[in-house]
Amino acid sequence: MGSRGPIPERSEARRRRNKEDGPALVKAPSGKPVDLPDTPEPDPLWHPIAGDWYLSLRQSGQAAFYQPSDWAVARYAADLMSKVLLSERGPNGQLVAALNSVMSSLLTTEGDRRRARMELERKKPAGPQLASVSPLDSYRDIAGG
Repeated sequence: MGSRGPIPERSEARRRRNKEDGPALVKAPSGKPVDLPDTPEPDPLWHPIAGDWYLSLRQSGQAAFYQPSDWAVARYAADLMSKVLLSERGPNGQLVAALNSVMSSLLTTEGDRRRARMELERKKPAGPQLASVSPLDSYRDIAGG
């Protein structure tokens, strides 16, 4: 699993679907996992942004893969984030970089998940749909593009 380089495209955005360039892609539904284990509540003394970030992990699809040790790392990251946000001296660059690294290890951004070959399936919008481009896709497939 690569952690450097450009962020890969989502699988549906790739043109060549017949060539695999690494380990198999893992897909999970987006949104709150159905069988989410009990997770510790956020510390009431945390900065509101840190608490919101921690709670957002429960609503994210990658939480289906979290183990108790991952939740412990998430609490550590939220606590560190809170200390940075509550600091009177302002954020320290090294501390912010370390926090970003911890958050990245929890696959909290789409780029982090794509690099780890994991995608959260987006929910289909309800309501009226725009015109389909499938005729263009089928023409492109026939034309060899």
